[in-house]
Amino acid sequence: MRDFWIIFKQSFMTKLGTKSFIITTGVMVAAIFLMANMSSIIDTFKSMDGNDRDDIVYVSDETGSLFEPLKQQLAVQEADFKIEQTEESNDALKTKVKEAKIDSFLVLAMNEEGTINASYTSESASEMEKPLAFQEALQSLQTTLQASQLQLTAEQVSQLFAPIEFEQNAVSPNSKTEEELSTARGLVYVLIFVIYFAVFAYSMMIATEVATEKSSRVMEILISSVSPVKHMFAKIAGIGTLGLLQMALFGIVGYIALKTSAADMSEGFFSVFGFSNVNPSTIGYAIVYFLLGYFLYATLAALLGSLVSRTEDVQQLLAPMSFLIIIAAFIAFSGLGNPEAAYVTYTSYFPFFTPMVMFLRVGMLDLPIWEPILSIIILLVTIFLLGWFGAKVYKGGVLMYGPSRNLKDIKKAVQLGKE
Repeated sequence: MRDFWIIFKQSFMTKLGTKSFIITTGVMVAAIFLMANMSSIIDTFKSMDGNDRDDIVYVSDETGSLFEPLKQQLAVQEADFKIEQTEESNDALKTKVKEAKIDSFLVLAMNEEGTINASYTSESASEMEKPLAFQEALQSLQTTLQASQLQLTAEQVSQLFAPIEFEQNAVSPNSKTEEELSTARGLVYVLIFVIYFAVFAYSMMIATEVATEKSSRVMEILISSVSPVKHMFAKIAGIGTLGLLQMALFGIVGYIALKTSAADMSEGFFSVFGFSNVNPSTIGYAIVYFLLGYFLYATLAALLGSLVSRTEDVQQLLAPMSFLIIIAAFIAFSGLGNPEAAYVTYTSYFPFFTPMVMFLRVGMLDLPIWEPILSIIILLVTIFLLGWFGAKVYKGGVLMYGPSRNLKDIKKAVQLGKE
């Protein structure tokens, strides 16, 4: 057991002290704080422009009667920019836009039928927010003008445009309400991405570590004093512990960033991700499936990594495993819109897809408790069998040198391990 902890500590501390790990962790922490305070940062950059030019759109009202109603309508819509009336010609305003003296302007006119004609001009055609706000406001004004010409009362206009009452119900006992789904969808999306990234990255790290030790011939010294099986599981546990601590650090940093952020987690960008109403059971399942998914793929990665003698061959031999992870992520992300789809249900019990796909179903649906428990049992059994078989392959694989061509080398590794 002492040998196990020595290798465990060596794997943990070696990766912990690498520049790539430290830089990646620092960048991720900075990115989390950046995302949490994005709205405040954008507002700060806007306020740095002393004349607030970006918040003013100049309006040339050729009708002489639309500017004030438009201003009132934009106020009702809570538009985050201001409009200012101007008497300058269109050519003069275009010249100012070209010279970057103003950002944009709007020209209002009306044809003989009483239809509003508007022309919005800016430096770039990619601008979307302000033109859409103007279209919505002017459409409301057009409706009001037409209602006035038809001599409709305000009550008749409100009845004409009254929204219908629409309610969505589900008979499935597993379904949540639309409000609950909207809250869970974003959070599940984020956690699936975290599971995908962590499982992929740490599994690749284990395979590369094993291949590096083989290529430097350090492996020959290690297995002379420690059994290959103990060496494999010590590496998996050491790097897995490091990964779990890194994910925990990101979670703590994310929580602190959101709590200290000036942004309201219940509104705007954060409302999409459901951060204002986190279900503790969802976080618990995320941790369980993260750990099981890691040990499943880490064991497979150690098995495959033992077959290569050069780090350059790791990517090629791990390609089948990478495809499994990518397919699982694709199914999970595609199932966000319809978590009760048959293909999502069936694939959630396939062990290599379970960590992400079953987690999707657990987060999005009210499943009976036996379903996640069954999936966890399937994962544990698969990890045990893969660990048993992987130990046999690893035992012979670490002694194999030369180019690794394909997965047929697994059979050779098993035979070598028996000798």
